[in-house]
Amino acid sequence: MERKRVALEVVAEVSGVEVESLGPETELVGQLGIDSPKALQLLVELEDRLGVEIDDDDVVKLKTVGDVIQAIERLE
Repeated sequence: MERKRVALEVVAEVSGVEVESLGPETELVGQLGIDSPKALQLLVELEDRLGVEIDDDDVVKLKTVGDVIQAIERLE
């Protein structure tokens, strides 16, 4: 649960949207405007704060907030 909260906080910070506004179906690009530079920032922040390394194959699959949460949960 802690990792999920951290992931939501990182997505919120990078996108400039409140955590409460994020849902599993929220689209990173379409709804939050996360472009390539922001996507890199998101990835680096997640890895730094959670002490994990997200596989490149998983990164390309991250389309929604729910995808981010699932990728983090798979690392536990």
